[in-house]
Amino acid sequence: MEEDTIVLYSSTEHLNSLSALAVSIANHRPSISVVLIGTAASAPIAAAPSITYRRLPTPADLPSPISHPVELCFEVPRLNNQNLRETLDEISQKSNIKAIVIDFFCNSSFEVCTSLNIPTYFCNTTSAFGLCAIFYWQTIHETTPAGDFEGFIEVPGCPRIHSSDIPKSMFYRQSNSYKHFVSTSMNMRRSAGIVVNSYHALEFRAFEAMANGLCNPGGTTPPVYSLGPFVAGKNNAESECLRWLDSQPIKSVVFLCFGRRGVFSGKQLKEMALGLENSGYRFLWAVRIPPGSAAREETDLEALLPEGFMERTKDRGMVLKSYAPQMEVLSHESVGGFVTHCGQCSLLEAVSFGVPMIGWPLYAEQRMNRVFMVEEMKVALPLEEETEDGFVTAAEVEKRVRELMDSDTGREVRRRVTELKHSAAAAVARGGSTMVAMEKFMEAVIRG
Repeated sequence: MEEDTIVLYSSTEHLNSLSALAVSIANHRPSISVVLIGTAASAPIAAAPSITYRRLPTPADLPSPISHPVELCFEVPRLNNQNLRETLDEISQKSNIKAIVIDFFCNSSFEVCTSLNIPTYFCNTTSAFGLCAIFYWQTIHETTPAGDFEGFIEVPGCPRIHSSDIPKSMFYRQSNSYKHFVSTSMNMRRSAGIVVNSYHALEFRAFEAMANGLCNPGGTTPPVYSLGPFVAGKNNAESECLRWLDSQPIKSVVFLCFGRRGVFSGKQLKEMALGLENSGYRFLWAVRIPPGSAAREETDLEALLPEGFMERTKDRGMVLKSYAPQMEVLSHESVGGFVTHCGQCSLLEAVSFGVPMIGWPLYAEQRMNRVFMVEEMKVALPLEEETEDGFVTAAEVEKRVRELMDSDTGREVRRRVTELKHSAAAAVARGGSTMVAMEKFMEAVIRG
């Protein structure tokens, strides 16, 4: 008898999130096998007998030049469609594929999957507010005159979003990235459903707007399943920074970490250092070496930062080169604030551990996420950029750190995050919103 299988298809950009989703599905329904497909050499999946990883080759015929990283994220799956079809054919010879869940960057595979009569779901790894924007983008495309993306943009279920906070790849109608976003919006409306890396209490307004059909006026909206947070388990590895945190007072440390691509110029790093020093607060700061910098070793961090900074702050600060075990740090009782690039996984980890944030977006949808975090969720304070290229002064860093750690505004953000920490725990507990949504998703998949 063929076993029932759910296939997850991920871009390299979102492999960690879909790997965590694979583990969630396997834990919820061990009798169903899960096959994760991607182009990475391996997937970060905890040992689970019901999960396997299938690697597709990286396409050799990528067009040159690729004008934007977002375009590349969409183009790799498009050029892999034939390899995907062959892989799905192989899987179907041994298994009964009940559904496929595709990362939204894998939108080009939608026609392949549906042509094989496989119920096809989208996985939205950004926020539910971000899902409202993507889902509604077809309507914006059809109703907004070309070139008229100035001022505020109205999206159901969201606070007003200024055009400067929307990813530029969603603006230029002649670009391939724009065409991919519109196509994704159209295919999402035709899908069997949408899985979201979030939970209901965090973004209830967005989930309600989707459920009530406001993001597809005059049309139908597929079911939306809030299955988040997709949070990988903590590893128990020892780390010097964790031992350092053990010696710090409770909720006294500001943690600064900006994801895999969070690289700043040397000038910006110096401003950040001065702001942290002048704030007077304890800090743990993960610094990635800027491209082209001569600094390559741990000791060379001193060359990137203001002269004498490391010595002056050695009793209350720690600077790491490149890597910090983010989840382990955020869960530590000494951490009282988090300066983040506003990625969805970082947001969910911080909320899950009750850590208030300062939003410093760098790329992709992160500026839009900051709007949601500050204005709607009320879990973060914004950093104000001085220039159009996003430069932030030392005075602004100092001001926001002080505000987060010791002001009425900061205390209100902390109170709100504490509430949502309990909501996150309730969501993944028995009978919680995430568990109920997972059961509904599995029932829909099994029914086919």
